Amino acid sequence: MGFVSGMLAGLLRRGTDPKPLLTTLGIDIADTASRIPVERYAALYNQLNRLFDDEAFGLFSQPMRAGSFEFLCRGCLSATTLAEALARASRFLHIVLPDLAVSVRRSHGHAELVIAETRKLADDGDDAGRVFAFEWLLRLLHGLACWLVGRGISLDSVIFPYRKPPHFADYALIFTEDSRFAPTVPGGTGTLVASFNANLLDLPLRRDEAALQTFLDGAPGKITMLYRRDREMVSRVRDLLRAALPDTLSLENIAERLHLSPRTIHRRLEEEGSSFRAIKDALRRDLALARLTKSRDPIAQVAADLGYADTSAFYRAFVDWTGMAPMHYRRQWLERYAPPK
Repeated sequence: MGFVSGMLAGLLRRGTDPKPLLTTLGIDIADTASRIPVERYAALYNQLNRLFDDEAFGLFSQPMRAGSFEFLCRGCLSATTLAEALARASRFLHIVLPDLAVSVRRSHGHAELVIAETRKLADDGDDAGRVFAFEWLLRLLHGLACWLVGRGISLDSVIFPYRKPPHFADYALIFTEDSRFAPTVPGGTGTLVASFNANLLDLPLRRDEAALQTFLDGAPGKITMLYRRDREMVSRVRDLLRAALPDTLSLENIAERLHLSPRTIHRRLEEEGSSFRAIKDALRRDLALARLTKSRDPIAQVAADLGYADTSAFYRAFVDWTGMAPMHYRRQWLERYAPPK
């Protein structure tokens, strides 16, 4: 229901009563604990677009006229790679949606899709309309990118520029389990950063004009029904590795426990934008950072608990992850973020 409330924020700003429309679609906004079938949500999405001739729900300083999504798709369709398609999307959105600037940057194997406010969308950083504006545009671009390359694109993490909303639990399904919230400084503008594997930017586009015609039937609301394929194999491998700590499992060990061949696991992980080595490194990194910032455990103990037989190997890995030694990282974190005694 939180997503519906955000979608209706622009309508409420106009002083328009949404009840007749909601009643027609069988949506009870007063029942905040209820779940709405995604088909009704998509229908509400398209109905609002048609009603106000604005595919951005009246949330911005200028309307994003009906047909914008179609031309966004057409502008991307002839690109050779996802990177080129997203660059075109950025330029198009600069014209039709100037309140938010979209960009993509690549560095050290990671890519970041950045959505930045060019003007404050609301005085209250946690305003439902502002929250939904970021949710909507990220979902739109992510869904379009997945469709263009014909596969799920897994987001490793997303930093949202507002406090954790009441419906944040659904972010794990729609975006990623690693959804973080960093409120914007009062009076300032905010930036959303979605991170994913940089290799995915080099994927070729796999759609043509015929596929676009089918895709546009029911769009843009239909894109809300294209939930990302959760990284099932990544999650299963990560869970097995974590449960086994401090013992270290090999790919063959994982394959035996999942009753699959190592080659099958390798292929599925590659399809989900990851690898066995990347999952193991990311798990150790995440656990190491958590232990160093939330505990006073000795470095040697942290290394041993993460499966490092040699503490020096842990030091080298940690420097690769963060650019600094574990003790230096802990000291710097305490100086910056630890509450005063």
